[in-house]
Amino acid sequence: MAQSEPTAPLDGPGAAMLDALFSQSLVGLHLLDTDLRVVRVNTATPAMRDVPVEDVVGHRVDEVYGLLDADEVMALVRGVLDSGVPLVAHIVRAHRRGDPGHQYFHEISVFRLETPSGDVLGLAVAVVEVTEREESRAREVVLEMTREHVGRTLDVLETCQELVDVLVPRVADIAVVEVVDAVLRGDHPPLAPLPRDVPLRRAAFRSAAGGTGTGTGTGTDADAPQAHPLGDVRALPGPTPYTQALSDLRPRAVASLDEDLPWLAADPARARAIRAAGAHTLITAPLTVRDTVLGLISLYRTRQGEPYDEDDVSLLLQVADHTALSIDNARRYTREHTIAATVQRQLLPRRPSSHPALETTPLLLPPDSGGQWYDTIPLSGARTGLAVGGVVGRGLHAAAVMGQLRTVVRSLAAFDVEPDELLARLNDTATFLAAERATLPTADPLHRQALAARFAYAVYDPLTLTCTVAGAGSPSLVVVHADGSTEVRNVPAGSLLGSEDKTPFAATAFTVPEGSLLILSDTPLPALVASGDADALRRLAEQHRGRPLEDLRDDVLYALAGSAEPGPTALLLVRTRPFPADRVGVWQLPDTPTVVATARRLVRDRLADWGVERETAHDTELIVSELVTNAVRYGSPPLELRVINDRALTCEVRDGSASTPRLRHASVADEGGRGLFIVAQLAQAWGTRYTPEGKIIWTEQNPPPG
Repeated sequence: MAQSEPTAPLDGPGAAMLDALFSQSLVGLHLLDTDLRVVRVNTATPAMRDVPVEDVVGHRVDEVYGLLDADEVMALVRGVLDSGVPLVAHIVRAHRRGDPGHQYFHEISVFRLETPSGDVLGLAVAVVEVTEREESRAREVVLEMTREHVGRTLDVLETCQELVDVLVPRVADIAVVEVVDAVLRGDHPPLAPLPRDVPLRRAAFRSAAGGTGTGTGTGTDADAPQAHPLGDVRALPGPTPYTQALSDLRPRAVASLDEDLPWLAADPARARAIRAAGAHTLITAPLTVRDTVLGLISLYRTRQGEPYDEDDVSLLLQVADHTALSIDNARRYTREHTIAATVQRQLLPRRPSSHPALETTPLLLPPDSGGQWYDTIPLSGARTGLAVGGVVGRGLHAAAVMGQLRTVVRSLAAFDVEPDELLARLNDTATFLAAERATLPTADPLHRQALAARFAYAVYDPLTLTCTVAGAGSPSLVVVHADGSTEVRNVPAGSLLGSEDKTPFAATAFTVPEGSLLILSDTPLPALVASGDADALRRLAEQHRGRPLEDLRDDVLYALAGSAEPGPTALLLVRTRPFPADRVGVWQLPDTPTVVATARRLVRDRLADWGVERETAHDTELIVSELVTNAVRYGSPPLELRVINDRALTCEVRDGSASTPRLRHASVADEGGRGLFIVAQLAQAWGTRYTPEGKIIWTEQNPPPG
């Protein structure tokens, strides 16, 4: 078809109205023929006023207007011509003639024109400039994305990286976030103005050219030069717009980054990076909360031609406010997390206690939540209490509750109570603490947090090779025998400590051969039981002999990390060892008054074999004399005397009576009642332990030399 010529106006009112429409309409109008060439046009929009009508009529719109997506737009217009389906309110981007660096938005609607008989005449195109609206909408999108994506984690570096990921390329071609180094450690940020010697860490970087960073590495894309690598810590040289923004807490916008700017000489490294990246405009704003300085955001444009304006400054201030609050929340969490981890380290034993009959090593997952604990508690009769637990929750409050419960466990264990009774009494304490928490003011966050804890407690006796265990929650106990066989012991499950469930706790006892490996956990071990990775347990059984316990702990950690199910929070690895037979003396005694002299002689000879010094041996004889005398006088047969050379010199007298001995202070005229008083004066500790067959009265003295 030949090139269309401008059509002459028709006569009559219709033609006059059509002329008035094209000359007075506030909406840009185009009439296109079937070759998509302009037949008639008005100049309602600024973009059209920049182009003379004679340069438009007879040409296609993509030939006269600087459409950024010309092929896509023309394809849509051709589709309307072919199908007759209108295109309504479609946004197109364009540059004005003589202003290629500025981008404008237009909303177009395209309709097909037909004769009454259905012949296609061409297209009508209505155009409205919506640059201001679209730019405002784009800023709203950035704000919405900032609120949605920035601050999702309580990690300062992650928050900074989330910010630059939102801003590039929507607002900037290059974005840099620098944070006061003390903030990353959870310390209080400095007050404004920021002193010049305060170091900042480069926390996040992103470039539209391809360079990115996570705050933990230093590598960047070759097309994205940086003044300093990620993680670099240094004070900012000044005076520059960056230091000025940190001084008066006001943003700085630099419309043109040319070579004549005097402040570039104050920061040569940054000046070189600006030149290498081709940045032509800058905006920088401080990250502040309550007149304290957290850091600095710097945005650069290299590809986008428009300089930053007041709307961009306003947008960045809103983004900076949200980011600063998120960083401050992460800083507070880091501080509380650090305090909780410190408290936990102070409350936990420095290292597991050493026992001749076993060695232990703990594993806490995660190691710094503040609420988990482990303990190995020396008990009378060469026994050891094994404890693992975890308070539900994290942070300082969980660490405080952990310390309270651990102290109660140690106090209860000193009374030689059975594991199930210890849990019942410990639950009373946890219930009391939960009731105290419920009375806190409703505004206190702890008021809404229920207090609950998991706990597993076992007592191992190396002389009888038995282990008795009970638990609150769903504890588990894996036993790896010396021959490589394994078993998962069924530990009775109980309600969590602090819960309102009044179900009694139960204990189970079983034999543990020498040389076994015990894995005691306060929660199930999905990766080490039959329902989990059976190969992990088999490998552990095959490899545990002869290997350091710390290496086995790492193997368990790797197995648990590979499990898809939630793992435990605290566990204790225990390797049992034979208790030296020559460090125990056991004698069955007849129930006669003359047995006291026999008991003294037996103990005297055994202490001489152990090389016990004379004074300690004399005290031990007196202790044995009083204990055996009480057993003969107030107890019932059978009688048994046992001395143990362990961490302490232990004397035990067993009888078949369940009557409780009582320490009393006899008067001057009393002929008796001084036996236990004498025992208490000579021994470091003494107590009573009950068994199904009766009771055991025991004493402990300083261990013999060597």
